[in-house]
Amino acid sequence: MVRGVKATHWLLAYFAAVVAVTFIHAPWLLVALLVVALAMSGRGRWKIARRAVLAGLTFNLAVSLGYAAVAQWQGSFSARYLMLVNLRVLLLLFLGFWFVARVNLLEACRFSPTLGFVVTLAAGQIGAFARLLRDFRLAFASRNAAAPALQDRARHAAAQAVQLLDKSVCMAAETALAMRSRGCFDDYADLPAMTPANQPAPVWRPRHGAVRTSYRKP
Repeated sequence: MVRGVKATHWLLAYFAAVVAVTFIHAPWLLVALLVVALAMSGRGRWKIARRAVLAGLTFNLAVSLGYAAVAQWQGSFSARYLMLVNLRVLLLLFLGFWFVARVNLLEACRFSPTLGFVVTLAAGQIGAFARLLRDFRLAFASRNAAAPALQDRARHAAAQAVQLLDKSVCMAAETALAMRSRGCFDDYADLPAMTPANQPAPVWRPRHGAVRTSYRKP
């Protein structure tokens, strides 16, 4: 784990690499960079590569099929462009997982209290959702002695998606209220300043023991 100033340097290097990859439009160069990243990532390279492939599989598959259908209908299909998009996404995902596996984000963001607060908040949200997904998976496995059917898996996935959506909305509302109470949001910054209305000064009279009066000091 990289810590201290080196972690900040790695964070800046990662941002620079992400920006640089978006300017590369040659598939062979993306393949070469992916091979270099695999060679430099150490013994956990295949685990990181597997996570990157699984994370981008749904997105890449949906985008690729959508592009292929529209391009075929318009007569402008380009296999080179399809390869370029998929390789770029795969390389960016690999760099992201490699960076997270090697660098402590909290240490890397120590130079900025605001950025450190955002990273801490995001890590807490990720941990909460990861625990919820694990609970769903264990509960589903404990209630199915045999392999469940595809229809049962679909119903379970739908219920899990609804629960995650409801929890995300509730957690977003609670987080916004917590941040507002700690001064992160200033909802009244653009409003004109309000001046108090002129009120007469309260009348005060000294009370003497020899003088009887019905007036009481406010």
